[in-house]
Amino acid sequence: MMGNFGQLMDGFAIALTTQHVMIMVLGVLLGLVVGVLPGLGAPNGVSLLLPLTFTMDPISAIILLTSMYWGALFGGSTTSILFNIPGEPSSVATTFDGHPMAKQGEAVRALTLAFTSAGIGALVGVLVITLLSSWVANFALRFGSPEYFAVYFMAFASFIGMAGGSPFKTLVSIMLGFAVATVGMDTISGEGRLTFGLGELSNGISFLIVVIGLFGIGELLLTIDEGYKFEGVKAKLKLSTIFRTLAEMPRYWVTIVRSALIGCWMGITPGGPTAASFMSYALGRRFSRRGKNFGKGEPEGIIAPETADHSAGSCALLPMLALGVPGSATAAVMMGGLMIWGLNPGPMLFSTRPDFVWGLIASMYAGNLIAVVLVLATVPLFAFILRAPFTVVGPLIAIICVIGAYTVANHMFDIWLALIFGIVGYAFKKLDYPLAPFVLAVVLGDKAEDAFRQSMLSSGGSLSVFFETPLVATMMAIGFLLLLLPFISRVVGAVLGKGNAAEARDGRPA
Repeated sequence: MMGNFGQLMDGFAIALTTQHVMIMVLGVLLGLVVGVLPGLGAPNGVSLLLPLTFTMDPISAIILLTSMYWGALFGGSTTSILFNIPGEPSSVATTFDGHPMAKQGEAVRALTLAFTSAGIGALVGVLVITLLSSWVANFALRFGSPEYFAVYFMAFASFIGMAGGSPFKTLVSIMLGFAVATVGMDTISGEGRLTFGLGELSNGISFLIVVIGLFGIGELLLTIDEGYKFEGVKAKLKLSTIFRTLAEMPRYWVTIVRSALIGCWMGITPGGPTAASFMSYALGRRFSRRGKNFGKGEPEGIIAPETADHSAGSCALLPMLALGVPGSATAAVMMGGLMIWGLNPGPMLFSTRPDFVWGLIASMYAGNLIAVVLVLATVPLFAFILRAPFTVVGPLIAIICVIGAYTVANHMFDIWLALIFGIVGYAFKKLDYPLAPFVLAVVLGDKAEDAFRQSMLSSGGSLSVFFETPLVATMMAIGFLLLLLPFISRVVGAVLGKGNAAEARDGRPA
């Protein structure tokens, strides 16, 4: 523990230089723009910024990306409350009570509740990373290829087992992601796969192109199709309202603690911020004494999803750094960035580049504080910007996406690929297929395949290698349990339903 504290202090010495603080401010401001513009979002915003970081040193680059991530999360809350349009998928639950409170003339109160609880949630998440990162990394040093495959298997199985929607749709999404991940040269045989004779596909499909298409162009097509109209609520910054709202936060400490724990768990497991915010909102309404007021402008209805959203967003970086398994779509994009910079996420990163890891963790504390201050100061500005018609905002988003796709490798072919994935993203949204499992499979598909094939080569083709040690056997068992969870839940629900029906019949008067 004391070792972690000493390394964290070294990290602060790296993160709190003038250059890095300026990068944090710039990243947060860029993130706010990304968050408040529907059609962008953190995964796409990070992917668009990634080409700009190729000439930067890795520490400055990751600080820029993580600061933009915090800004995007805060910006998504701004549009949810003022305009009832979530800039981020994870901000959807905030609209349920945030916008009704704003329409009642309490926009500043709603925003202050959101930003304060978001800051608390993010701080809890970073504390968890600080306390657990070295332990998780040391534990992961025991991993070989069977253990890594078991981790990947658990990650994919948890998406299926813990999915809020249809497990079948989640499975289809993962399988399609696997198909995209296999395009290009086979790492073992060297033969081309799924290239269809196109030389441009021989190096595979860049995950940047995938996320630009899915999250940028796909959301833009959806926005055009649904005909969003920006009708906002005016918000003037009043310091007295902010201080009054801050004073009432302690009375909601139970909701904050419960939501932060939910967020940390969903961030470390691949549930992600969106699932965390919805789960926290549902539990908040279930256990609150004012549950009937949820959806009408209830403060707990803002605090619960925002705290969980940001604690999950922070904790999602822990498995990415320590295990090489991202806990969210944005973490998956960041992991791709690490590999581009020549850094391999996983336990060895903590021993080979401690300056990078602890500089990043220290920057999270400062970046979140900067984000809270900047987001409160820029609320009136973004309220004004969002009054621009979609005929102005839409083309700007499209231009950003096209430029981002082209700058990945300076190929026109990548622009066409991004458009194709934009149509895929649009179809996913219309058919209610989840995008996060697809992105996860694109990023981890080849890693999972390599781990599986290496395990098979070392064991002579015997699947028993995945059950030889207690560690790998336990992880595989958890994975299979997660896969069967939807079926188990359905069986238990049916049994309980029959039991309740029988009790009702027995209790009826003759």
